[in-house]
Amino acid sequence: MPKIADIEYTPNPNAVKFILKEPLTVGSSRSFPDAEAASVDPLARALFDVGNVTSVFYMDRFITINKDDDVSWEEMLRKLAEPIRQAPAAAEIPPPVIPQHTPGDNPLLDRINEVLDARVRPGLAGDGGGLEIVGLEGKRLLIRYQGACGSCPSSLAGTLYAIEHMLKDEVDPDIEVISV
Repeated sequence: MPKIADIEYTPNPNAVKFILKEPLTVGSSRSFPDAEAASVDPLARALFDVGNVTSVFYMDRFITINKDDDVSWEEMLRKLAEPIRQAPAAAEIPPPVIPQHTPGDNPLLDRINEVLDARVRPGLAGDGGGLEIVGLEGKRLLIRYQGACGSCPSSLAGTLYAIEHMLKDEVDPDIEVISV
């Protein structure tokens, strides 16, 4: 059972990041944009059951929870701590069943992932978020923000713009990045 080491507020006022002493996953992330998606995951389901939770994202040693605008964090934090403390250890959480990109299948996607892994995802994780590649259609990269980034106003403008320009500079000048 994970113990909470710290709680960090994120740039998104409706998202909080719980830092854990033990990992929940090892190198993979889980993102649940709503209670229906969380029905397959006992931890995410328990967090949504607290009420006023709008999304759950976790990986390694942190969980980011987004809440409704009209409820305070003071009211939510104690309620959320219990399901987190009851969560299973990393070895007990099944791996995600999301189809993953197989390295080597698409050299352009490989290079995009290299840049995102090195320059973007660590910063997003530091703020309690993540970034998932939904697809690549020609030179159009479809991404989905996760965790605190999923409903943060800056992710929809500034961060998206920065990611696109970084990929244009380092991967291909014709790449277009679209958040879905």
